[in-house]
Amino acid sequence: QVHLMESGGGLVQPGGSLRLSCAASGSIFSINVMGWFRQAPGKQRELVAVITSAGSTNYADSVKGRFTISRDNAKNTVYLQMNNLKPEDTAVYYCHAQSISNYWGRGTQVTVSS
Repeated sequence: QVHLMESGGGLVQPGGSLRLSCAASGSIFSINVMGWFRQAPGKQRELVAVITSAGSTNYADSVKGRFTISRDNAKNTVYLQMNNLKPEDTAVYYCHAQSISNYWGRGTQVTVSS
């Protein structure tokens, strides 16, 4: 079992920044890939960014150049640095871990509004 705890969401003005954190606990040795997904009201959940255990990353086109995913293996934590936020980034952001099974955090709300 893997437990994921997100933090760092909130309300920010357009152009602002936020950093999300996802702390993993439990059977973390089994995790291959970690990432962030988001779901806006009335829309399907979509991939934002992923990072492999080797450090390779991949981003959705809509966030390339603005968001950065990183990991601190010593702290078993993955981060999502979000810069130049736009109103369309408003969503609930979910941390995801892939091992033998898929694990999800409970989500953290990000609202971009003036």
